[in-house]
Amino acid sequence: MRKSSAPPITETTFAILLSVADRPRHGYAIMKQVEAFSASRIRLSTGTLYGALKRFLDKGWIARVEKTLPEGSEASGRVRKAYTLTRAGRQVVAAEAARLRELTAVAESLIARTRRVGASS
Repeated sequence: MRKSSAPPITETTFAILLSVADRPRHGYAIMKQVEAFSASRIRLSTGTLYGALKRFLDKGWIARVEKTLPEGSEASGRVRKAYTLTRAGRQVVAAEAARLRELTAVAESLIARTRRVGASS
């Protein structure tokens, strides 16, 4: 397995960053997206989420943007803070995705090898 230059990130960090990869999202939408990505394994409290968002802002992985709620919504016209992935954040996500692909390839190879050994016993 090739050694990646980027250190691994946690599943929660990866899920939060992924949740803002395709478009800006506000806090509640991030929480729901992370829960969906993780098949409900990860349920973020607001304190955990906003602490993580602050760390990611400080690291330059995400940026804060203003998002106006659409007409017809309960709070239409209201501006909310939303978050989006930066170039640096995209690099972190890409490095983690590559690391996970490499790890998965090793795991699949080992599993296939143990099946062959088990079948010949």
